[in-house]
Amino acid sequence: MGTLDFDAMQKMQRQLHEKYLEKWGPLSPQLGRELLLWMMGEAGEVGDIIKKNGDASIVEDEKIHHDFVEEMCDVLMYFNDVMLCYSISPEELAKTYEEKHNRNMNRW
Repeated sequence: MGTLDFDAMQKMQRQLHEKYLEKWGPLSPQLGRELLLWMMGEAGEVGDIIKKNGDASIVEDEKIHHDFVEEMCDVLMYFNDVMLCYSISPEELAKTYEEKHNRNMNRW
């Protein structure tokens, strides 16, 4: 398996959302608000792994590394869901990301 870009991730998230549409409801800004809160919870779980195991363990211990990457994936999944709920395309994200990067490169 190669790299996974935002187009592919969003396609996967749409597929997942369609499967559970009756349970989750339609994509909407209101759902996006809820999903953003879930994403923040997942980010907290990433932080918990760092706090409980330390930075070196994430790099050196295969199981801890796997758990860390899995939690990061949860964050990315919710991030993509939020993008879908607020109609943010991968192209728009890329353009804005590059603009923000350029501003940051010239900030100080």
